[in-house]
Amino acid sequence: MNWDQLELSPRIIAAVRRAKLQSVREVVCLSSLDLQTLTGLSLSDVQQLLTAAATACRRHPPVTALQLQRGEYPSIESGLRLSVGCPVLDQLLRGGLPAGVITELSGESGAGKTQLALQLCLSVQYPAEHGGLNSGALYICTEDSFPIKRLQQLIREQPSLRSDVPPSLISSLHFSNNIYIEHTADLGSLQVCLSRRAPLLLAQGLVRLLVVDSVAALFRSEFQADDWLERNRQLLTFSSALHRLGQEFTTPVLCINQVTDVFNQSDNSLGPSSSSVSPALGLAWANQVMVRLILRRLRETVTRGDQSSILRSLRRTGVKED
Repeated sequence: MNWDQLELSPRIIAAVRRAKLQSVREVVCLSSLDLQTLTGLSLSDVQQLLTAAATACRRHPPVTALQLQRGEYPSIESGLRLSVGCPVLDQLLRGGLPAGVITELSGESGAGKTQLALQLCLSVQYPAEHGGLNSGALYICTEDSFPIKRLQQLIREQPSLRSDVPPSLISSLHFSNNIYIEHTADLGSLQVCLSRRAPLLLAQGLVRLLVVDSVAALFRSEFQADDWLERNRQLLTFSSALHRLGQEFTTPVLCINQVTDVFNQSDNSLGPSSSSVSPALGLAWANQVMVRLILRRLRETVTRGDQSSILRSLRRTGVKED
C-alpha cells in the first residue's frame, strides 16, 4: 500500500518517508514515543498516523495457516521476493527468497550454506530493479563466529558475480556497513535478539533480511534426548517469533540448518546399511518451514582458467516436492 492512499496530511506522510518506515505494519508495532522519536512528529500527529495505519491493517488481515499452505501471502507487498543474484538459482526459487515466510537452507559441513547466506546479505542491499530490497541484513550467529573474511572476499568479487549491475552502483554500496551481526550463545539471548533487537532494526528500515546460522545448534546443545517435549515447545516459540517478524515487516527469513544421518537397512538384514542425510530437528521444526533448500557438495569439479571449484547441487522442496 502506498502512503498516499492513507487519509493523512502530506506533512505526516513526508515525515514517515524520511523515517524510512516501509509499511503500515511497521507503524502499528511501534509505540507512540518511538514514532515521535523516529518521525519528529507531535503526539497528535502520531495518533492520527496510528489510527490510519490500524484502519489499513484491518483491511489487510494477518496471514492464516491455510493461506501459507496454499502459498498465499496476503501482505501489503504480496509476492515480494529477494533475488539471489544468480538467474539459475532465482529460477529454482521462483524469483528468489520469499518474504514473510521461513526458508530453511540445510546441508552437510562445507556444502556452501554460509556462502549462499552471505551472498543474500549482499543481494538485499541492491535496489529493487536489481532484485534487492534496498536495505541491510541481520545475521544471527549461534555457534561459530561471523565469517568476516569470506564476506570481504564476496564483496571484492561482486563486480564479476553481479555483471548485471553497473560497476558504479556496486562501488557506491557500503556492503559491510549494512550487515548487523548478533552472537547468541543460548536460547535466552536468542529470544532477546528476536523480541527486542531485530524488531528495532526492522522497524527503522535498517534491515530487510533475517538470517539465523544455525537453527539446530542451540536446540541440540541445550536439550537431551528425553527433553524432546520441552525442546519442541521452545522450537514452536522460536518459529512463532520468526513468523511474526517475517509477516509484520514483509521480510525474508533464512534459517541455516544442520543435517543428521538417516540409515536405511538393506533387504538382507545381515547386509550393510546405507545412509543419507536429512535436515535436523525433525517434524516439529519441519512443519514450521515453508520452503526447504538442500545443498549438497558433489564429487565433480569445474575448472576456469587456473582456478577450479567443486560442484554443488541445490534442491528445493516445500509443501509439495519439486
